[in-house]
Amino acid sequence: MAIDPETVGYQTDSIEFCYTWRDTVIYALGVGATADTNLDFLYEGRGPKVLPTFASIPTFAAFDALVDKIGCDRQGIVHHGQRLEVLKALEPNACLEVTGRVAGLYDLKRVAMALFDIEATDEEGDTVARGVVTLVLHNDGKFGGDRPPRSERIPPPEREPDFEVRETIPLTQALLYRLSGDYNPLHADPEFATEAGFDRPLLHGLCTFGYAGRAVVNEVCDGDPERFAALQGQFTTPVYPGDTLIIRGWKAEDRVFLSVATDARPADLCLSNAYAELR
Repeated sequence: MAIDPETVGYQTDSIEFCYTWRDTVIYALGVGATADTNLDFLYEGRGPKVLPTFASIPTFAAFDALVDKIGCDRQGIVHHGQRLEVLKALEPNACLEVTGRVAGLYDLKRVAMALFDIEATDEEGDTVARGVVTLVLHNDGKFGGDRPPRSERIPPPEREPDFEVRETIPLTQALLYRLSGDYNPLHADPEFATEAGFDRPLLHGLCTFGYAGRAVVNEVCDGDPERFAALQGQFTTPVYPGDTLIIRGWKAEDRVFLSVATDARPADLCLSNAYAELR
């Protein structure tokens, strides 16, 4: 089945996504939250507060419908980039309405790219979150589409970072993170990972994304999720359970520029072109 370029502009029907505080806590644990620094996000006696990057979970409620619509080969999908805007503080228990739109399909001949816009609104009709998902489609090039626009390059500032966080990823972290809804066997099944060309199962890109967002909440927002407005970045090299993440941040007015690498491959960013926006 070939990509259908006529699906650009297609919008899904509204999809209901309901969650409880247990889901927000499982997510927080899945992106490395610990009781010593993040108890407010782990204990219902304190709300719990909700990590802003949890908003990526409901926005992906529309993902499968969009992938099915464009007609790509699922085995060739790689999550290339993510932008997440959080417009309203997330409640620990809520029902959201999620819609997704095919914003672009691009042809690089060897591979294709897809761009999805996804939005979640609450029961009051307010937009809670917006996500922009960029996919590389390894088995769908040469479908006759246009080339993508040039992407913005956002190198880290050439000075010492304002903070550096090192966190070792537990060997079971991908198995814990997947309980938030991403059941791709690439992150759990060693045989599947080998067939896909990897030594072992990978950590989800959005798990690394969540680690970076949590570092911003801890280091810059004084633990207040309402100060966190957006996060974006590109998934450049894989992260494996057992790796130690090195998250560096540079403050610049209402932005925090970020670089995320691992101690095993410190010169290769696993989250690049990355920054958070603050309120």
